[in-house]
Amino acid sequence: MPNWACELPLRITDTLAIDDHQIEERFVRASGPGGQNVNKVSTAVELRFDVAASSLPDEVKQRLTALAGSRLTADGVLLIDSREHRTQAQNREAARARLVALLQHAARRPKTRRPTRPRAAAREKRIASKKRRGEIKAARRRGADE
Repeated sequence: MPNWACELPLRITDTLAIDDHQIEERFVRASGPGGQNVNKVSTAVELRFDVAASSLPDEVKQRLTALAGSRLTADGVLLIDSREHRTQAQNREAARARLVALLQHAARRPKTRRPTRPRAAAREKRIASKKRRGEIKAARRRGADE
């Protein structure tokens, strides 16, 4: 049994982790570098993560669904494909790292926007610059009449 085939939960944040059984991995043949080996060994990894059936909090699921975009299938399954390395283990680690990065991004709550109002000095500065601009344009008009 390979050393990476353990049943440890995949740690996302200090408070968030997903179990290994929630991730489904399929190994397929990859194109690209690898010589004759590329035709014989299935090194590319197709990682599937069912967002709806996962143990993630609802708000994280919603943000993940929005972030995933085209990587999300019609069934609500997140699909991550990794084929950049020559070995299955490296591709597997790369796919899991991308999943963790995406989940970490989804786990962060976006800052709530507090509307601000411009200060009096900023308003005056804006009006003064508009006034100057208008005077420049008015001077051009007066020059054309003469």
